[in-house]
Amino acid sequence: MTQSTQWLTIPEFAAELGLEAGDVRDKIREGKIVAVRRGENNTWQLPAGFIIPGAVSPHIIPTLRGTLTLLSDVGLSDEEAVEWLLEPAKELGMSPLDALREGQRAPVRRLAQALL
Repeated sequence: MTQSTQWLTIPEFAAELGLEAGDVRDKIREGKIVAVRRGENNTWQLPAGFIIPGAVSPHIIPTLRGTLTLLSDVGLSDEEAVEWLLEPAKELGMSPLDALREGQRAPVRRLAQALL
């Protein structure tokens, strides 16, 4: 995973979205987002890049859930999916997560399907 990725604990992620930590845990259980164990204390953390800051309110990238489902369907674990999302992809000219943030859902999903 890239060194420049900003990571947030579940409570920090929830605060960024204006939610309770339990709401974020529910989203993880429902497969809308994924968290991985990281850091000195082995806490559950999520990339801050999953959040799109908004003028009205910040929100999770709308196309993230479907992409995570596809990555799971091709056999990636949550840890592998997060790593794949964060690593630069030559075909995209950026990381798949950055491409999703820019609205490039189709190229990201084509690339994910090629993992089969």
